[in-house]
Amino acid sequence: MRLSVLDRSRTRHGESHAAALEGTLARAERADALGFHRYWTAEHHAVPGIASGSPPLLIAAAAARTERIRLGSGGVMLPNHRPLIVAEQFAMLEAMFPGRIDLGVGRSLGFTAPVREALGVTDYETDAFFRDIAAVQDFLYGRGPVTALPVVENPPPVFVLATGRGLEVAARAGLPVVVGGPRLLADPSPLNHYRETFRPSGAIPEPYVVVSLEVMVADSTEAARNLLLPEAWAMVESRETGAFGPLRSPEDVLDRKFRPQQLRRMEEWMAGAVHGDREKVAGELAALVERTKADELMASTSTYDRDELARADTALAELLRW
Repeated sequence: MRLSVLDRSRTRHGESHAAALEGTLARAERADALGFHRYWTAEHHAVPGIASGSPPLLIAAAAARTERIRLGSGGVMLPNHRPLIVAEQFAMLEAMFPGRIDLGVGRSLGFTAPVREALGVTDYETDAFFRDIAAVQDFLYGRGPVTALPVVENPPPVFVLATGRGLEVAARAGLPVVVGGPRLLADPSPLNHYRETFRPSGAIPEPYVVVSLEVMVADSTEAARNLLLPEAWAMVESRETGAFGPLRSPEDVLDRKFRPQQLRRMEEWMAGAVHGDREKVAGELAALVERTKADELMASTSTYDRDELARADTALAELLRW
């Protein structure tokens, strides 16, 4: 089983965005040394709690500081970019770091209406997503109306970040998928449908499923839960304020007086995360793989304390050697 990491360049309360980006790059170096298969970065715009708005720039910086790990995007949001530009950026990354680049694409719009207006896209249909994916591939493989430069011998593989209709797009395009969310992971039928309707492409002969989820390994379930509290609270708070904010310390979160609805939402979020000691996490991940038939797991773990995050990454990597 391949284990990978998705890092969203989460900011911490009182910390600069530059420090958050440096944290992402330092974590990439650690993931490389620990033996993880991939390390992906994300695209978010005008979100206070996330410093990364440009995956290609962050991938280039991470690739320059690592040696063997694959670097990619989780993902580039196609509503915001022309296919030629995406193809050129990732062809350039592949030319500079051959055999180490992945291109994950998604269809999410901005987090709020003002962000969507600033990006200039307020609507994006599934058919447009399929057409843009096809156009990106055409440019990467030299089939476009113009030649995307630089030309590379082996274009980076394209992954589809999929929920609902996105799985249909991936199957139709013959591409691997990255999926997440408690509902989808609890009910594998959409993934089964993806595999059944998958149309093999020249680059990808068989369906491939990457499952992305929060994973936290600590000395105990209680310790792991406390490390997840900052992210759980940020998710709950964002539903009330409309702003996804920086991570606060577990102590800060626990000092708050929660309303019943807030507690319920935090518990729902925690229920979708795999957390505990190594034995518990290993068992739950094995059950998840059995249920979803995943080919790869991608941990989107974050917490306030970067030293604790480093220890959690090390403990997760050790599961590869169990």
